[in-house]
Amino acid sequence: MAFCDQCGRPGEHPGCAARRALEPPRFCAECARRMVVQVTPTGWRARCSRHGERTSG
Repeated sequence: MAFCDQCGRPGEHPGCAARRALEPPRFCAECARRMVVQVTPTGWRARCSRHGERTSG
């Protein structure tokens, strides 16, 4: 992972790792672009305009 999927900055961060357990990604880990996130009762779906879609589970 080149960028943090929680804050969009380069690298891993302890505070973001704790958030990652409870929240879907907000930024693309490949390019740091803000993703469109949809949360459903069964999980989440996040889409980057350049790198496609990620889903939970």
